[in-house]
Amino acid sequence: MFQSAAETLSVALTVSRALLSNSRHYCKKTPTVLRVSEALSGAELGTNVKVQGWVRSVRPQKANVFLHVNDGSSLQPLQIVAGPELNDPLLTFGSAVEVTGILRKSPHQKQPVELEADHVHIVGQCNPVDFPFKIKERHGLEYIRQFPHLRCRTNAFSSLLRIRSEATTAIHSYFKENGFVQIHTPIITSNDCEGAGELFQVEPSASENHENENFFSVPAFLTVSGQLHLEVISGAFSRVYTFGPTFRAENSQSRRHLAEFYMVEAEVSFTQSLEDLIKVMEDMFRSTTEHVLAHCAEDVNLFHKHVTPGHRDIVDAVLKKRFPVITYSEAIDILNRSSEKFAFPTDWGCDLQTEHEKYLVKHCGNIPVFVTDYPYDLKPFYARDNQDNPEHTAAAVDLLVPGVGELCGGSLREERLDLLRARLQEAGLEDTYSWYLDLRRFGSVPHGGFGLGFERYLQCILGVDNIKDVIPFPRFSHSCLL
Repeated sequence: MFQSAAETLSVALTVSRALLSNSRHYCKKTPTVLRVSEALSGAELGTNVKVQGWVRSVRPQKANVFLHVNDGSSLQPLQIVAGPELNDPLLTFGSAVEVTGILRKSPHQKQPVELEADHVHIVGQCNPVDFPFKIKERHGLEYIRQFPHLRCRTNAFSSLLRIRSEATTAIHSYFKENGFVQIHTPIITSNDCEGAGELFQVEPSASENHENENFFSVPAFLTVSGQLHLEVISGAFSRVYTFGPTFRAENSQSRRHLAEFYMVEAEVSFTQSLEDLIKVMEDMFRSTTEHVLAHCAEDVNLFHKHVTPGHRDIVDAVLKKRFPVITYSEAIDILNRSSEKFAFPTDWGCDLQTEHEKYLVKHCGNIPVFVTDYPYDLKPFYARDNQDNPEHTAAAVDLLVPGVGELCGGSLREERLDLLRARLQEAGLEDTYSWYLDLRRFGSVPHGGFGLGFERYLQCILGVDNIKDVIPFPRFSHSCLL
């Protein structure tokens, strides 16, 4: 027989309730996995979620246990509220956990949301007595540097790593938006771009090495710069850049040098002006810094408040003014008129030392300053000869910044075949760099480029004194941990 309308509606309601019940049951069984930063955004309020991370604090009370959990996606941890039945002696500072429950709006102003836990699973135990970092203690950069395998667990270093990642993204974005093509230049090379001889030679292990035989048939080294390879590509692409590790076998324990560090290098074709390079350097610096300040505000503030107090004022001042440009000769004159007592000489023709660079920055108002037209003999074979008299200078430029000194170094490249050949012959390098002369024989154009030390850039914007504190795993003489 046919059902009445009332009976049909009753059946429909019963089916709907069953589907809704099954849906709720299914949601409970399959919580949404969120990163801490996603949970803090409040996008999944009222839903069943799972958060995975490491315990930053534990506060047991009679009615509840309060945990702070982080997974590296945010400086701020997520507060977990768990019933006393979920407390566990193994739930300690540093332990790794998975927590499921309902994400709720927090009644407290200090955090926007909190997770009402219905299950806490301890994934990895941590003995807080042996753990070198203690709860509620603020450890200095020098102390945490002793534990390269664990320092990413601290707030300061996790902030540094997020800033480093965001700065990398900003640099790539700047070049992409300005028409540069990224080139992967080789790590292993047969040339010494800088000519300083500070090279790590690459050889097979002893068990594989055949006496008096090179694996590559020629001596090979870890790269000190990708510049010469970028110059090759700039013969067909007008704007190119690379961003990768470079190596210097410099036996130094200073706060400014590493054996392995990252370089941002760019090459621009069809330019005869240092001003073109200066514009790219300054624009990239500003664009990257503004991006980092906007996208990593909490992380940067942690440094400027607790690690390098007062440095934010310097960064803000840097972004408000255009960077002045002075010549090397003007720089020497400023140094010689100074009442400062320098350890190194300041005669025309001497190389500028760190103490000179820092003084010039302060003299110019403690903002970055470009120094141009260095003595020709101070620069490598590829720097363009200005052919000026009586001062013999090269079309080269360095960017000096507060607290660091030299950040960028660049030059116009010598595109004139006769002058380049004469310079190589003088240095006894004509045969070694015959391929480089070919670049000038076949469709050569005026061009130039620069390199920026990425770790020094991070030191500059954060105010960090030691370069070893802005790279995940520092390599320097007598130290290659991990």
